[in-house]
Amino acid sequence: MNKEKRDIRAEKQNRKCRMCGTRQAVIRKYNLLVCRRCFKEIAEKLGFKKFD
Repeated sequence: MNKEKRDIRAEKQNRKCRMCGTRQAVIRKYNLLVCRRCFKEIAEKLGFKKFD
């Protein structure tokens, strides 16, 4: 079990935003790999629409 935890930690450390480089709040869905702040800036360009 310890080995599994180490692998998860190592994977999290390698995961960072493609635009700004932060490691916090990274969106991995659809292999985006951008943080939520950068995603907010580029979402409409990617075809995502905001629901009200």
